[in-house]
Amino acid sequence: MRHKRIRITVLVGLVLSVVAALALAAQDKYTVNVPGGLAFSEFRGYESWQAISMSRNERVVAITLGNPVMIDAYRAGFPGNGKLVPDGAKMAKVHWIPKKNEFFPDATVPGTLVNVDFMVKDSRRFADSGGWGYAVFDYDAASDTFKPGTSAGTPPQGNDAKCGFACHTRVKTRDYVFTDYGRR
Repeated sequence: MRHKRIRITVLVGLVLSVVAALALAAQDKYTVNVPGGLAFSEFRGYESWQAISMSRNERVVAITLGNPVMIDAYRAGFPGNGKLVPDGAKMAKVHWIPKKNEFFPDATVPGTLVNVDFMVKDSRRFADSGGWGYAVFDYDAASDTFKPGTSAGTPPQGNDAKCGFACHTRVKTRDYVFTDYGRR
């Protein structure tokens, strides 16, 4: 009888250990970071930020979101007011593969998540990239995980905190920000 209890206890312990290991193995998106120190966790809560604008091309549909500091900069007249975006401003751009709305086929809606791009204004930390840090995190639907974007991605991205700087120099006069705030 005693051996049976020991076996049951060992079996239950083994099952619980396997369940715990699987739970720990599941990626928490907030643990991922790009070289140069920009981490997904720096953008915790981006899912509930306000919309700045949306965009679309043949490959993706996207929404650009801003934290309260960024939204306040837009409301104060950025970029037309000639002021720089203040430190602490953050933006997230979420890309999906477009799909037709099943109830209204003329409408395009988000389909499969592709990636999330981030920008953060920190003039000290990113002094050599216009005061902005950048990150791209590609989404893998099969494993439900994120990983830093690479030069093999679409579009090709460097995978460090300055990955977006070269592209954003085109809008240096707008403090390196492409996106306009959609009127409400």
